[in-house]
Amino acid sequence: MKILVTGGAGYIGGVTAKHLLDAGHEVVVFDSLELGHREAVDPRAQLVVGDLRNAEDIQAAMAAARPDAVMHFAAYALVGESSADPGKYFRNNDAGGINLADAMQACGVKRIVFSSTCATYGQPEAMPITEETPQRPTNPYGQSKLIYEQMLGWYAKIHGFRPVFLRYFNACGAEGRLGEDHAVETHIIPNVLKVALGQRGHVDVFGDDYRTPDGTCVRDYIHVSDLAEAHRLAITSDFTGALNLGTGNGFSVKQIVEAARKVTGHPIPALVAPRRAGDPDLLVSDPDKAARELGWKASFLEPEAIIATAWEWHRKHPRGYAGQEA
Repeated sequence: MKILVTGGAGYIGGVTAKHLLDAGHEVVVFDSLELGHREAVDPRAQLVVGDLRNAEDIQAAMAAARPDAVMHFAAYALVGESSADPGKYFRNNDAGGINLADAMQACGVKRIVFSSTCATYGQPEAMPITEETPQRPTNPYGQSKLIYEQMLGWYAKIHGFRPVFLRYFNACGAEGRLGEDHAVETHIIPNVLKVALGQRGHVDVFGDDYRTPDGTCVRDYIHVSDLAEAHRLAITSDFTGALNLGTGNGFSVKQIVEAARKVTGHPIPALVAPRRAGDPDLLVSDPDKAARELGWKASFLEPEAIIATAWEWHRKHPRGYAGQEA
């Protein structure tokens, strides 16, 4: 297949593009490079620099590529920022998404795999989270993703689109030369590893009085390589609808810090900081539907194995892609 990958210069999009190419697909990456990195684009892929908020950019790219399908990763994804500036998120994630859908419709492209999020569920009352769990976002980021799922649902009814919504949990880890390099880093694993690299004096633990065994938040950590494989399987499947991508197990912040200490051999001081607004106690997925529909399941199940891949990448890229060492 020929696949257009929006956001293919980003963290998850870059790894997924590599998996698609390894499987023999042709890939065109569409990315503004506002947050992505040229270095994350596989040299076998064609890179088109453009912005989804400019309808002409994506219309021209779609018309030139004439792909069989689209994978859509391009989005703003910082929960705190979305709460401070919701308009930025709705303009980019939703208005830009409309431009993408209209360009697909104009070129007769019906298949799209959408990078959604467990943030559409908000703070569920029961665990684990299934695809039938009510979607009640608690921030504009999660709302913007839910709105786009709903938009694609209408394009499916009216235009015959065949969308897949992959709602995944805490993406982490690295694969080979591809890793996590964000201008603003909010994820626990890279921030812990910055301490091990000597770039920070300590890691903040936001709250230790949650209703969990050790008092810190519990999350389902899913390796980026496993996410990429799920996207690869979804694009060639006949399935339409929503799938959760996770391991089905959760680990606390304290467990992640301790695992990083073991992997890096660094003491990694951790200081308790005030809770962040809106952080749920526990978020763990039920991945059974993805196993049934795609034959997919996570292969990285222990935090030490996940962190080891991230640690290898960060040691070689102590300042991100710009700081790659030989």
